[in-house]
Amino acid sequence: MLNSERKAALVLVATTMIAALGWIFSKETIQGMPPFGFIGLRFTIASVCLLPLCFRPLLAANLKDVLSAGGVGLLLGSAVMTWISAISISDTLGEGAFIMSLSMLFVPIVAWVMFRQRPQRIFWVSLPIAVAGLACLSLVGGWKQSASQLWFLIAALILALHFNVNSKYSKKLPVLVLTCVQLFTAGCLGLIVSFFVESRPTEIDSTIWMWFALSTLLATSLRYVMQTMGQKFVQAGNAALIMILEPVWTVVLSVLWYGEILTANKLIGCTLILFSLVIYRTGGKFRFPKRG
Repeated sequence: MLNSERKAALVLVATTMIAALGWIFSKETIQGMPPFGFIGLRFTIASVCLLPLCFRPLLAANLKDVLSAGGVGLLLGSAVMTWISAISISDTLGEGAFIMSLSMLFVPIVAWVMFRQRPQRIFWVSLPIAVAGLACLSLVGGWKQSASQLWFLIAALILALHFNVNSKYSKKLPVLVLTCVQLFTAGCLGLIVSFFVESRPTEIDSTIWMWFALSTLLATSLRYVMQTMGQKFVQAGNAALIMILEPVWTVVLSVLWYGEILTANKLIGCTLILFSLVIYRTGGKFRFPKRG
């Protein structure tokens, strides 16, 4: 069992690497494809790939539950479209990844406002550290908050809202059915918005389609399958900590691929955000190996 847990942990580490690659794939794809159209096609195709795995349970599901899942999918689509808008105007993907990772810290605030669920005490310890980290990301030669930072922050807040609503109203459907319906709804939303607000290119280079395929098949379908497999054998708390590696890998890839410059302020800011997430997800209880 221990061996299985170790293998599953390695699968989750690989998942975070693929998720980080997804940022690069997405950034490259939207160089030649409308951002919202990209999201629409990506999520619609991903849902079609899942459909054969959940077709019968979907037919047997209650229509009201399916429609509720579709409504939650609209929130997911809104979050993802806000995220891709931020990517399209950002030159610092690593910074954006750390801001997006704060969505789990925003979840207790949204739950408090929506459902009157008071956050745990450790949340109030983690929050000021995260805020200090965000401040450091903006303090580059004085206070400079970029538009992309604001969009990443809004996307993180919408994801926190999606997390709460998903947990509250979508417990009656099997995981694959729920995922398929939400991805399909998010994809349709992206395609509809793209139809009305974006101009369609007359020709898309084959290289862009390659990035699109990598983003859809590798960073969406395979990524979520691997994450589900890994979480079967790893405790939820440990799995959550491993998933924090995603923004770390994103920073590394952004530096290597785009030559992103990590200033001292950015490095301190990312470190503070990472530290706040570790504190929150461990409850402040760090375990150190015993000597001897």
